[in-house]
Amino acid sequence: TFFRGCVWTRWFGVDPALRVDVFGELRLGDAFAGVSQVPGFHNDTRAFLFQDTARDVKSSADATERILQKLRNKKEFTVLATVKQETLNSGVILSIHRSEQRFLELESSGQRNEIRLHYRTQGQQPHTEVFPYTLADDQWHKVSVALSASHILLHVDCNRIYERVVEPPSMDFPEETSIWLGQRNSAHGLFKGVMQDVQLLVMPQGYISQCPDLNRTCPTCNDFHGLVQKIMELQDILAKTSSKLSKAEEKMNGLDRCYCERTCSVKGVLYREDESWTDGCKNCTCSNGTALCEPISCVPPVCPPDSAPAYVPGRCCQECQRELNLMDTYCCNNFFLGAIFFFFLCCHLRLFTAGSATFCYLPGHDFCAEGHCCAEHSECISLETGPRCRCRDGFRSLRDDEAYCEDIDECAEGRHYCRENTVCVNTPGSFMCICHAGYIRIDDYSCTEHNECASGQHSCDENALCFNTVGGHSCSCKPGYTGNGTICKALCDGLCQNGGTCVSPDTCICQQGFTGKRCETDIDECSSGFVECDSRATCINLPGWYHCECRDGYHDNGMFSANGESCEDIDECGTGRNSCANDTVCFNLEGGYDCRCPHGKNCTGDCIHDNKVKHNGQIWVLENDRCSVCSCQSGLVMCRRMVCDCDNPTVDLFCCPECDPRHSSQCLHQNGLLAYSTGASWVESCQQCQCLQGEVDCWPLSCPPVDCEFTLIPEGECCPRCVTDPCQADTIRNDITKTCTDEHGLVRFSGSSWIKHGTECTLCQCKNGHVCCSVDPMCL
Repeated sequence: TFFRGCVWTRWFGVDPALRVDVFGELRLGDAFAGVSQVPGFHNDTRAFLFQDTARDVKSSADATERILQKLRNKKEFTVLATVKQETLNSGVILSIHRSEQRFLELESSGQRNEIRLHYRTQGQQPHTEVFPYTLADDQWHKVSVALSASHILLHVDCNRIYERVVEPPSMDFPEETSIWLGQRNSAHGLFKGVMQDVQLLVMPQGYISQCPDLNRTCPTCNDFHGLVQKIMELQDILAKTSSKLSKAEEKMNGLDRCYCERTCSVKGVLYREDESWTDGCKNCTCSNGTALCEPISCVPPVCPPDSAPAYVPGRCCQECQRELNLMDTYCCNNFFLGAIFFFFLCCHLRLFTAGSATFCYLPGHDFCAEGHCCAEHSECISLETGPRCRCRDGFRSLRDDEAYCEDIDECAEGRHYCRENTVCVNTPGSFMCICHAGYIRIDDYSCTEHNECASGQHSCDENALCFNTVGGHSCSCKPGYTGNGTICKALCDGLCQNGGTCVSPDTCICQQGFTGKRCETDIDECSSGFVECDSRATCINLPGWYHCECRDGYHDNGMFSANGESCEDIDECGTGRNSCANDTVCFNLEGGYDCRCPHGKNCTGDCIHDNKVKHNGQIWVLENDRCSVCSCQSGLVMCRRMVCDCDNPTVDLFCCPECDPRHSSQCLHQNGLLAYSTGASWVESCQQCQCLQGEVDCWPLSCPPVDCEFTLIPEGECCPRCVTDPCQADTIRNDITKTCTDEHGLVRFSGSSWIKHGTECTLCQCKNGHVCCSVDPMCL
C-alpha cells in the first residue's frame, strides 16, 4: 500500500534502513541462558520462551551502536512485539537505558494490569505513560506503541486502545547506553513468557506492519511539528541576517568620506605617498601610510674562467671575483653554501696557492674578532672553518649568507600572541601588545576592561575562588566544595537524599516533607496531624507531600481543592452505580446509597453484582480477584480484602505474600544493597515499588491533579505544583497561537528557542507569550 505524501509500504517492503529486527541484532538463535526457541503465534518467524531463571539477554556493543544509530534523534518510531505473557508477571519487553536513565522501555505489569512506556523527555526529565490494560493473561497478543512527535498510539490485537498527546521523547543516547530484551537488567524486570516479532520501525504508523488492514491519515503529528520547526529555523535565519545587515550599515555610515594623504616614517625620515627609497638591501615604497619593502632582485653574474660569483662587503648582490680574492673572501667571511663545503673549497684553494691548508682549520680560534662582514641585525659566529653570519631573533635573511637581515613584522603576518582588547605594534625584532583605551593589562598579551574579581562584580559562588580573565572572569570551587564555580556545594560523607542540600560537611538541609541525617525519612503529614482534610476526603501520604483524596461515594467536582473541599456526593441511584435488586428502591445518601423495600412489599434483600443476582447473606470470592471477599447485605454489596493470618499454615500465599518465608520470594532493591520480603513496598525515584513473590513491580506515584497553565516539580519532590511565573515552569501546555516578539521584532511561536542577539550563551524561549532568557547550561 502506498499513500500520497506519506512514506509507507507493507511489511515485506519496509526499507531495511528503517527497520530493526531485535532478535536478529541480538543473535537470539545463539546460546542464551534462560531463553529457548519454541512454537510461536505463527510459523513465519522464530519465537522464544523467556524462562523464570537468571539470564542476561543484552545486545553486544556493535549491535547496540547499529540500533541506536537508526533511532538517534528520530521523532517518529514504533515498537512492535507479539507476546504471550504469564499471568501476574510484571516484566520488561524491551529496554534501552543507561544506569537508571530509561530512554525507551516497554513494560507490562500483570500485578497492576498496566502497560507502561518509560522514556526521557526532550528536557531530559523521566516520564512514564501508563495504559491500563491486561496483557499478562497467558494469551497471545500483538502489541504496538507508535510515537510521532507528541502523539502516541497504543494498539493491541489491531485495536486502537489509547491515543494521547504526551511530552515528546528525546532520542539522544549517551555513551554506555545498553539494550536489553525481556528484562531491565540482570536482577529486575524479568519477562516470563514467549516473544515473537520484536521490531523497531523508524517510521510513522508502524503498527500497519502488524495489521495491514488498518488505514492511516496524513499528515502525521510529526509532519505538523516539522513544519513549525522549519518556520522557527527561517525566523532564526532572518534574525541573524537582519543583524548582519545592521552591522554593515553601521560600518558604511562610519566610512571616512574625505581624502587625506598618508605618509610613512622610517628611521626618523618622512616619506610621502608612492615615494621610493633603498634601505640596505631592500627597495621600499610608501603605500597608503605603510612602508612596503622587498629584497633587491639580483641577476646572477656571468664570470670568466679565472673568477667566480661572491659577495663583496657593502654590496647586496654577488660580483665576479678572481680566485685568490675569492679564497680570502670565503675563508674570512664564509659567505656561501655552508661550513663543510667551504672547508674543502678553502683548503683546495690554499693548497693551490699556498701549498698548505692548515690555515683553514683552527679549532677554538675567534674569527669574528679579526673582522667580519655581518651588517645590522646580523650577528657573527665563529665556526672551525671561519666566521659566519646569522640573523638575530625576529629578523629574516635578505641574502643566502645572512649578512643582511630585515625585520619580521609579526603583527602584519599574524605571528603574534596578542589577545582580545589589545593592538599589536611591531618593534625591531619583536612586537608589543598595547591595551585599548580604558582597559588594564593582565599579562604581556592580554587586557581586560576591569578587574571583576577585585571589584566584586562577578558571578562566583561565595565558596569559590575568582580569577580575572580577558573580557570577564572564571570561577573555581574552593577545596571541600564541588560545582562549576558559579554554584558550589559542600561535599558530604554520603549524598543527601530526596533533594536535600549539603550545606557543610555531614550537614544536610532537607526539603519540605523529609527529615533525618541524610533526609532519608519521609514525614507522614497525615499521621502527624499536620494536615486536616475535609470530612468528605481522606489524607494520602506521598513522598515529601500529601494529597486529600475523595472518599468512597464522593468524587471531585473539577475544582481540585487541596483540602478536599471540592469533593461532592455521587448519586449512585441516578447514575446506576448501585447493587439494588429489582424489588427494591434505591435511595441516595451522603457518601452512599440505601436499597429500601417499598411499603407493603416483602423484598428479598438480594443484590445485583456484575449483572448477576446475589442472594441476601451470600458470600463469594471475586472472579478476577481471588483475594477479595464480597457479601450481599440487604441489597448492598460489601467487598473487602482477605484478612491475612500468617500463623495459619493454610494461608493463601498468593493473597498474603507477606506470609511467604522463602528466600526465593525476596526482592533486591534497585541499588543492589537491600533485600525485601514479599509484600513489602518502598519508594524509589518517584515510583512506588512492591515485592511480590520475588518480582519487583514499580509504578509512578499518584500525584494530586493540577489544573494550571504552568507547573514546576521542585527539586527533591515528585509531584508538580502550580507556579505563576512561566519562566520558572518546567512543564507548559504550549499554545502555538500565543507568540512572542524577540529583540529583532520577529514573531516567535510558543515553544521556540533562540540565542539572544549579541550574546553566545543567553538562551531565550517563548513560553505561551512570555520571553524567558537564561544562561545556556551547555556554556557552563
